Amino acid sequence: MNFNAIFNPRSIAVVGASRRPTHVGYGVLKNLTEQGYDGEIFPINPNAEEILGRKCFPNLSAIGQPVDLAIFTVHTADVKTAMEEAVKIGVKAAIVITAGYKEIGEVELETELARVCHENNITLIGPNCLGVIHPAAKMNASFARIMPKVGPVGFFSQSGALCVAVLDYAENLGIGFSKFVSMGNKAQVGEALMIRFMLDDPDTKVIAMYLEDITDPHEIIEIIRSARMAGNKKPIIALKAGRTSAGAGASASHTGALAGADESFSAFFSQAGIIRAEKVSELFDLMKVFSFNPPCAGRKIRIVTNAGGPGVLATDEAALSGLSVNPLSAEARAKLSEFLPKSANTKNPVDVVGDADALRFEKALEVVAADPDTDLSLAILTNQTMTQVVETANAIVKIKEQIGKPMTACFMGGNSVRAGVDILHAGNVPMIEYPEEAAHALSRLALYCEYLERPEPKQFIFNDINKEAARKILDDARAAGKTALPEYEALQLFSLYGLPIFPVELAHNREEAVEKAARIGKKLVLKIVSPDILHKSDAGGVSLGVIPGNAGDAYDALIEAVRLKRPDAKIEGVLLEEMAERRGFEIILGSKRDPALGSVVMVGFGGVYAEVFKDIAIGLAPITEDDARRMISSLKAQKVFEGVRGQEPLDTDALVEMLGRLSLLVVDLPEIAEIDINPLKVFSKGEGSCVLDARVILI
Repeated sequence: MNFNAIFNPRSIAVVGASRRPTHVGYGVLKNLTEQGYDGEIFPINPNAEEILGRKCFPNLSAIGQPVDLAIFTVHTADVKTAMEEAVKIGVKAAIVITAGYKEIGEVELETELARVCHENNITLIGPNCLGVIHPAAKMNASFARIMPKVGPVGFFSQSGALCVAVLDYAENLGIGFSKFVSMGNKAQVGEALMIRFMLDDPDTKVIAMYLEDITDPHEIIEIIRSARMAGNKKPIIALKAGRTSAGAGASASHTGALAGADESFSAFFSQAGIIRAEKVSELFDLMKVFSFNPPCAGRKIRIVTNAGGPGVLATDEAALSGLSVNPLSAEARAKLSEFLPKSANTKNPVDVVGDADALRFEKALEVVAADPDTDLSLAILTNQTMTQVVETANAIVKIKEQIGKPMTACFMGGNSVRAGVDILHAGNVPMIEYPEEAAHALSRLALYCEYLERPEPKQFIFNDINKEAARKILDDARAAGKTALPEYEALQLFSLYGLPIFPVELAHNREEAVEKAARIGKKLVLKIVSPDILHKSDAGGVSLGVIPGNAGDAYDALIEAVRLKRPDAKIEGVLLEEMAERRGFEIILGSKRDPALGSVVMVGFGGVYAEVFKDIAIGLAPITEDDARRMISSLKAQKVFEGVRGQEPLDTDALVEMLGRLSLLVVDLPEIAEIDINPLKVFSKGEGSCVLDARVILI
């Protein structure tokens, strides 16, 4: 990709330049002409001699000299002809602002546009976009009015309208940009290419993006991991829309019910090491906190405030967000006691009391921030009669420069603290309006620093997988018109990928049940086999602790119980499985095919209460060993693995392996829509695990 021609073109042609101020072609030309771009500008309009004092050309070929970047604002029907001319004269990059492509169903038209650009080495932004801004080059190649100030944030967005709002907000919040891109429909340049470019861009220190969907998620993960392993550790922030889509519909498995679309996207962000903003205001908070703070050493936050209530609010949010609000050391408290009034609180938060002047605030913040046990600092100010807003702001700027640790300020109020806020902005101190949001933003900085400490990923490698035999099971099922594998076949599929199963037999009548129970020879679980019954226990379709000699009677009783509850269900037989009598913990493993991200794998609290407790973690397949361990450690049930209430620790290594095997299975066999392994019984440390119940649903 020739991003240099996008952001540093020596010449720009505006195809569709207009004399009408209400036309996009006029706005783009006006921005380029009046906001400082010093390259050559060529308006293209066959019906005008000049616009905004610049000579017009009837078409690109008439320019007669090289053009690095062409911006298209003509009607959709005219873009094709104009792009063919761009190819002839050797244009290196194109921004197609024009709409009327994939967003209205014209997919083939957009595909053809992308093909022409790809085959002729033209880097394409758009179509259906706002344009591109490079503040340092004073190049506003968009129809947004504002030229933002130069700063460290590289921003790109799928929404042009949001771009306009971001520019407006940023002007008031002291945020500057290195590059600013509206991607539109992403016909050629999408998130992966933009992230790669901005990671390599020396002017970009923080990457921020607004997304509505994601293409090439695996490529994004690999780009970010490779960059960080090479020492390129720029923070990446994402705001993803579409969190509450009702498109999930009814699900055919526990996994489908638990692993919703938004949970899958959250898993992707976590796996990639991208910090997710939950709303627009948080996106701005994170831009500030990441732009003007160094990385932190840990999660210990110290709060200095002149008002008790806001300090408590910040403390609550800090703790809820995973920060450690531990008391100050005795040494630091002693230093504070030397100059703070007796009514002050010296623990954490440190309350310097409402009559604090700038000097008291400064000395307290200096002691707190300099404490070796402080990783993050938050200064909260409310404007009371004695408060010195401007002087305190200057003191905070000075302390932040001296200490060199992450620090954020929260000056509560509006116009009464405006002068202090302006000083903080000018001094590169992140200023966040509310104490809870300030504490939460600092917690995201701590999370990012933990991402940086991740080890080099260890890929799962297994030499005992029989992919060909597994493929045959699925091919045979699809040839028979099955939409789901019977449990017996699902268990066989898992065994081919090394997931341990107990001895299991399928009986179609009483006589087979007696014979096959004797073959297993141990206490049994009997389970109904029916394509119409999803949750067997709800239909009376499970019988536990059956003695092999009683298998015939148990078979008949199970069939009768199910027919009473589900007379409409087609019954294909009964599964006889050795009963797991060893003590263990029931886990749910699963997978779901996400239309946007591919297959995701899930682990969580299992058994009949899986959907009640919803204690789950999700990873985008294929996962690494480190991904699997992070997934497990994020569960509330994880404490059980360590051993509680006198119980032995569980075999975490076995569960990690099972996650890895499941991950490879769904990557190798993408026609699997959903998998339920519920429960997987995890035994004591060193004793492994075993699949007790399984369901595989096909696309």
